[in-house]
Amino acid sequence: MEKSIIISGFGGQGTLFAGQVLAYAALDAGKHVTWIPSYGPEMRGGTARCTVTISDEEIGSPLTRNPSAVIAMNLPSLDRYERLMQPGGLMLANASLINREMDRTDVRGIYIPAARMAEAIGNPRLTNMIMVGALLASEKILPLDVVKKSLKEHLPARHQKTLPLNFEAMDQGAAFVKDAVVA
Repeated sequence: MEKSIIISGFGGQGTLFAGQVLAYAALDAGKHVTWIPSYGPEMRGGTARCTVTISDEEIGSPLTRNPSAVIAMNLPSLDRYERLMQPGGLMLANASLINREMDRTDVRGIYIPAARMAEAIGNPRLTNMIMVGALLASEKILPLDVVKKSLKEHLPARHQKTLPLNFEAMDQGAAFVKDAVVA
């Protein structure tokens, strides 16, 4: 199994953190991992993305030209990465900020009102964790409990108080996808 994931959005949406959460969890699970962040000079409000590759075997190259999954936190991310995805790939789109359907029919698309869900939880900064939960429920990458355990172990002590809300956000993202697939 090898999965290449691009997480992309505006700076400040937690795209890099979401990638780090996946990378640390994969390392803790004994997988091979690459994590490559990329962001514009503006940081908050500019473009930010990261690429995470998770594999059972050594990774030949950390570069990802055709990702197997994309988390698009905003419309520019959907516009940029939809055409690059592998056929049969997964596009998770933040429906709170994306107002168009995908053009490709050979890619699975799941639209999640993640920003609205995060606001309902009480913190709009949880949008990224809702999307991570949705990814984990959609693809066989890592079990959600492994990611939660890893987040708890790697999150600095000063941020440990945020764990319950992060876990709730991941659970809600996973539940949304499971309900959407059944419906």
